[in-house]
Amino acid sequence: MCELFCLSARLPAQATFSLKHFAAHGAPNGRNIDGWGVGFHDGRDVRLYKEPEPAEDSPWMVFIEERALSTKLLISHIRRATMGANSHANSQPFMRELGGRMHLFAHNGGFDTIASKFAASGHRFHPVGETDSEMAFCLLLHRLAPLWEGAAPPLAARHAAFEAFAAEMRPLGIANFLYSDGDFVFGHGHRRTQADAIVAPPGLWCRHRHRAGTPAPPGVAITAGAGDGDQEITLLASVPVTEGDWRPLGEGEIVVVAAGELVTSGLR
Repeated sequence: MCELFCLSARLPAQATFSLKHFAAHGAPNGRNIDGWGVGFHDGRDVRLYKEPEPAEDSPWMVFIEERALSTKLLISHIRRATMGANSHANSQPFMRELGGRMHLFAHNGGFDTIASKFAASGHRFHPVGETDSEMAFCLLLHRLAPLWEGAAPPLAARHAAFEAFAAEMRPLGIANFLYSDGDFVFGHGHRRTQADAIVAPPGLWCRHRHRAGTPAPPGVAITAGAGDGDQEITLLASVPVTEGDWRPLGEGEIVVVAAGELVTSGLR
């Protein structure tokens, strides 16, 4: 199956080791060899790097590590193709503008009957590629669009729209996804194919750490200067990618993260 990874931090951070470890899941001799991508939020915009080749052998991954890009929020995805060709358009995360800012979405799983649901919906947003995941993102944006017609909507409204979307998606297949609007990351855990080949929860794992000063959990290099206060970091991933305490999300659980803090978490 595909792999998801997210970093949210209060202070700018790098995830060089975590990304490198994460990229190994896309090794050419492994199963997830059909593409990868990573999006770094930069204010209202996003630096998005993606390609339809194995992640571990990618020169872009070396470039990202050498650039030592720091961010408060990133979302990454490694693809195993189940719908749509190996192409740049079908590689994730997907990015769209809404409300004058870029939004990111990455999905792990599959929605066999989503095409008919998409055909019956409004069509302000259209897929560029052929994946069920991108159709799901377009459906989510269709739900969110009325909220972003003026000022940035309150968290409660964004959460309600995301919750309704997640409830729609769960009956269609396997629905693990990460969505970010630049302020908040919404993670939804469902089910995935486990090591014993059984499809079951968890579909997503979470790790949160508070550290005084600049030291960081393994896998994350902090770039903030002295005097910037305490760091908060939350990681979300399909499977744990660092050492330390990771918590599995329950089936249908939604977590909302902002600036490294778990804002809310609950089963739906």
